[in-house]
Amino acid sequence: MSISSTRSRGVNRRINSLQSSGTRSRESSRARKHIVTHEDAYTYALRVAYLAYLLQPKARRMQHVPAPPPPVQRSSASINDLMKDFSLLKDSKSTRFPHGFMSELEKRLTNVLMGKERKPEYNDPIVKRTFAAFLNAFTEQSFRKRMEKDRRVEDLMLIFFSNATKELQKGKLPGDDAWKLMVDRHLALFVRLISLVLKDHDWVRDRPDLTSRLSTLESKLLAHDQDLAAATSRNGGAGGSTIEVIVPLSYEVKDMPLVRHVARVFGLTNAQIQSDINRYKPVWTEKAALQDLKAYQVYLNLDSRKTLRNDDFDLDESYETWKKAEIHELSQMMLAIVQTNPELAKSTPAMNRPPFNRSSSNFDASDAIYSEATKKTIESPNASSYVIDQPVDMRSLNSSSETAETESEDDEVFTYIPSDTRVYCRFILAQMLTHDMTDPNVPENADLDFLSKQSMDLLSEICLRWRVTQPSRTVLFLDVIREKFVDQEISLETLDSAFNLVKEPPQDAQRQQNLQGSLLIDRAKWTLTDIATHQQLLLALHDALLRELYITMQECYEPKPPTIGPIMYVLENHIQADPSFPQSSEEITLFAGQLYSGLQQKSHEMYRTYLEKEVPPDQSGWEFIHVIDLGKSVFALVQRIQKRYRKNPEILGVSPLAALVETILPLFAEDARDIVARILQLAKEKQEEVPIEEGFLLYGELTELRRIHGDVLPKIPFAFHIEELLADFVWRWIRTTEVAIPDWVDQAVKHDRFVARTDHKDQIPTEDERHSVSVIDIFRSFKQIIDRIVQLNWDDDLQYAKFMTSLAKVVGIGIARYCEVLEQKFSREMDRLTPEQEAATNQSKQEKWLQVAKDAWNNKDKIEPFQFFPESFVKLNNVDYATLQLDKLEHEVNVDACAAVIQRHALPVTQRQKKINTYVFTIKIVEAEDLKACDMNGLSDPYVVLGDEYQKRLAKTRIIYRNLNPRWDETVDITTQGPLNIIATVWDWDTLGDHDCVGRASLKLDPSHFSDFLPREYWLDLDSQGRILLRVSMEGERDDIQFYFGKAFRTLKRTERDMTRRITDKLSAYINHSLSRRALKNLLSNRTTISTVSSYFNRNRPAPSVQPPSAAEVTNALNPLFAYFDDNFAIMKQTLTDAAMLMVMTRLWKEVLATIEALLVPPLSDKPSQQRQLNQQELDVVFKWLQDLYDFFHAVDEETGEAIGVPLDILRSPKYYDITTLNFFYFETTEGLIRTSERMASATASRHQTQRNRLSAPATFSGPSFGGAAGLVGLPSTRRSKSIMHSRNLGTMRKAKEEKRKEAQADPNDDMILRILRMRPEAERYLRDRSRQKERLAAAAAADLIVKQSLMAGGGRMMGNLPRR
Repeated sequence: MSISSTRSRGVNRRINSLQSSGTRSRESSRARKHIVTHEDAYTYALRVAYLAYLLQPKARRMQHVPAPPPPVQRSSASINDLMKDFSLLKDSKSTRFPHGFMSELEKRLTNVLMGKERKPEYNDPIVKRTFAAFLNAFTEQSFRKRMEKDRRVEDLMLIFFSNATKELQKGKLPGDDAWKLMVDRHLALFVRLISLVLKDHDWVRDRPDLTSRLSTLESKLLAHDQDLAAATSRNGGAGGSTIEVIVPLSYEVKDMPLVRHVARVFGLTNAQIQSDINRYKPVWTEKAALQDLKAYQVYLNLDSRKTLRNDDFDLDESYETWKKAEIHELSQMMLAIVQTNPELAKSTPAMNRPPFNRSSSNFDASDAIYSEATKKTIESPNASSYVIDQPVDMRSLNSSSETAETESEDDEVFTYIPSDTRVYCRFILAQMLTHDMTDPNVPENADLDFLSKQSMDLLSEICLRWRVTQPSRTVLFLDVIREKFVDQEISLETLDSAFNLVKEPPQDAQRQQNLQGSLLIDRAKWTLTDIATHQQLLLALHDALLRELYITMQECYEPKPPTIGPIMYVLENHIQADPSFPQSSEEITLFAGQLYSGLQQKSHEMYRTYLEKEVPPDQSGWEFIHVIDLGKSVFALVQRIQKRYRKNPEILGVSPLAALVETILPLFAEDARDIVARILQLAKEKQEEVPIEEGFLLYGELTELRRIHGDVLPKIPFAFHIEELLADFVWRWIRTTEVAIPDWVDQAVKHDRFVARTDHKDQIPTEDERHSVSVIDIFRSFKQIIDRIVQLNWDDDLQYAKFMTSLAKVVGIGIARYCEVLEQKFSREMDRLTPEQEAATNQSKQEKWLQVAKDAWNNKDKIEPFQFFPESFVKLNNVDYATLQLDKLEHEVNVDACAAVIQRHALPVTQRQKKINTYVFTIKIVEAEDLKACDMNGLSDPYVVLGDEYQKRLAKTRIIYRNLNPRWDETVDITTQGPLNIIATVWDWDTLGDHDCVGRASLKLDPSHFSDFLPREYWLDLDSQGRILLRVSMEGERDDIQFYFGKAFRTLKRTERDMTRRITDKLSAYINHSLSRRALKNLLSNRTTISTVSSYFNRNRPAPSVQPPSAAEVTNALNPLFAYFDDNFAIMKQTLTDAAMLMVMTRLWKEVLATIEALLVPPLSDKPSQQRQLNQQELDVVFKWLQDLYDFFHAVDEETGEAIGVPLDILRSPKYYDITTLNFFYFETTEGLIRTSERMASATASRHQTQRNRLSAPATFSGPSFGGAAGLVGLPSTRRSKSIMHSRNLGTMRKAKEEKRKEAQADPNDDMILRILRMRPEAERYLRDRSRQKERLAAAAAADLIVKQSLMAGGGRMMGNLPRR
């Protein structure tokens, strides 16, 4: 049968029977009706301890019986006889002392007198007195000197003998010769001391004769000494006899260790114990102990209640096993008693005496618990019980020969065994445990920890005599431990140690009698009473530990709480893991509920403590710091508990963190909401503002607690919306930043020297070092501004997107201010006077006019290279770096996602208010034509100033030198909230005197005329002569993050273009000079010969043909221009970045193309032009110049073949292709050009009609309107290539530029043909008709686009949740 089935069957059957019937075991029945008194327990403990003394192995000793001593006959000459052996060899070297011996002997004698000698025979006071007398004589100088010289033994012996004789005979009566033997003894000790000195210093090996004679002399001297002499030499060799005798018992308490321990345990004196022993000595005998065992054996055979019975065990085989072992143990114990007192066996009839043999019985050794105890008692040298070493006749002890006892079960039939052994044993065990744990004189025992060795010995004797089983001993021990733990007499560590003691397997079989490992005994062999008691003590301990755990957990929120580890360890490993423990899930559930409620109440108390500590009672003194401190306290507590219970989050199904958070966080949330609201209300009433940083700190604390609240309580919402309550602090911070950002920019520029950031002055800067510190500081500030909001981890996507939108506006303001300051400094550097101009300022007016006339007469046209400042190029590098950093910032902010979130939460299109209060007009000053000449050379140096009706300057263009058809292509943004009249004034720049006014024109910017937000072009007639072309577009100043970033990008790009244009303007004058009609004329006029001149005077002779210039001559004509470029490029390359250098070269290439284009054809207009068409030679030269310049800007390395200049995709721009196509149409007839133009116009009209049918706007219509009504009304253009939204980052800007290029290439137009026709007077009418046709097409395209925008209004899908950086 398995153990588990045995337990289930036995426990259910037997324990239920114990509870339902009157049949009870011996122990359990008597435990209920017998009350043990202190006196009774003491008496029975004393009996067992006294019996152990009686039955202990009898002490034996060896006793010497000397022979009759002969009469002592000693004469004064006897010492001479002893010295004969030395006298005969006095001249032998081996009999003399070695050198240094005397000093060592003196040291040894001194040690004897000081009591430092290790040999016990030298500690006798009489011996020390004799040796002291000798030492006095030994230290005399004459004697010492003589001894050092002779080194003879006999001299020392004689002096010692003489001094010993004098010292020992002092005070003796005449005729008393006993002291003479003492002289021999002391002399023998002196000889032994000499031998020891020789031996310790290894002098024995060199003096064997001396050693031998010293040994012989010592033996002779000790012939009459029994203590120091050997047995064979006693009595002069006559010897004697030695016998072994038994030491009789003293019956005194001082000789009874266990009895003395009983006295200590029960608090009695030895005298009281001695009195009790003397009183009961006749009764407490070995015979009474033997009678107890015989009676117990009889009751065992009769199945009496005075012993264990079959009903006391769960299994019948367990009972049989126990009974078999018990019978064997009883036989051994009776045999041991008889062996101790053989007289007890002699009273019975003589029979065969069987020898004592342990192996004669066939019993289970694993169940013979007391056999091991008996074996240990027998084998122990200090045993307190029984030794059987001879055969004893045990026939009279056989239980079968005894008559059964007839006393009732209630009579006291035993002398040493109490009526209820379990109750008495438990009482005495509790007494011993109390004594050993409180008595400071009890030494600690590493093996026991609870009971001292004396207590364990007494417990073993009691259990052996009272026949208490080993499981009962363990259960009673644990029950006593349980009682003391419940009464708080022992600690939890002691309880754990007790369980470990009874669980730990014994290291050897001799420890089986102890408590160690006793709980490991098979419980199928336990009695039912032990099982029931064990269950009850486990339940009691379980309840006590749960109470202890509850009390301890009430302090779990303290900074240094008591640990629950030991409680849980004992609970789980010793109580719940025990197979006898009855598990009860209902009890654990009930405890968990009570514990959870207690923790919630404790959490509430902790929060009230924090609240009273951090928040003052007076509401007028409330500040955010109080809420912050309260939040920090709560957060620190939650963090501490979370960290404390990270590995074990639940205790018996209860989470301390959950109980804390469920209680404390809702309380804090409600109080925080009310306190913050009250603080804000009081501040509003006082017209004060709470510091922004306090609001930010408060938000951080609140959001962290909300996060914990969400993790622990996912189904319970937080008490209030933190972001809604504290959003005003962020808006205040943004407004403050917006006000401060211009000053930040000014301070950054003020402290910037605009030099490359190199370590050494002469070091060539790298690409990353070519911008200065101001732009780095500014964008570091921008990033800090963005990071400040990002680090808040604002948990409201819509509000966060709005914050980013406002910050984008702040960044745009900072960039605009930076560009403004940078342009001002750049303009001053670029517009500075040359040395000649500075000298001219000191001349009088007459001297100035004379210098101008002199220059004109000398035809001075040499243009010196402009001396650029490195600081100017660093400023351009800064703008380029700012563009890259702004693009990076745009990606970090995730602009598109922010815009998508705002769009997703926006109102439907039908509910939106379309009113826009602020408008941004973008005015591009494109070009002018047919301007009035204001200079003596028949040209002007025009520039344009835009102003409003209040004469406030809005913008100013650069100066175009010596040109009546200038092209500026400069853009300016004007912000207005309503209609605005602007005035465009063209001025002529003069070195001397005031600037001349070329002409004026006005334009009204009315937002109602631009409601479709499409760009328009206006040809405005000047009030004097000529006209100017303005391209105007309008956008609403939207509160949109993409709009603000786009505006900032466009500001940077415009600044970059303006600065680049200012740089190239310094070079464009020489470009115009080198690629002018005058330069072309000079090149061709150098080919005139004498025959050519004579033909002018001979009209009858045909004009000879002029030889065209060679390719080398054409190229050489550009060498001054190439040298001019190289000089300036060398200066730029030292400072400009590669990107800025490419930008400048690209701009120069555009200037080259514009100059060549102006050289070939006039600007587009509906009027005929006075410009002369070039002949074939001139056209060939121009195209050869174009090719040479193309190769120069492309800059292909002759060795590697790699292009290091402007890329091909930039060189081959749409304007470049337009110029190259002129070669096909330039000399075509007027009629052919008109037909070609009509075909292109027809194809364009057909394409527009197809697109109109699809409700789609034309792909492009880049041609401008011509004058007349179109110029006055300003028809809209169908393409908006440079709106703010198209410039919101570098990606959209590149995309827009690429689309523009593709549109220009995919939709050819007849603009170049019309510009050629302007130089043909006969095409005047066609130009006018074609102008009207274009106006109609532009109007139709604009209407179609308006319809398309109306149909597509409403927006598309928006993006998802707003991602963070």
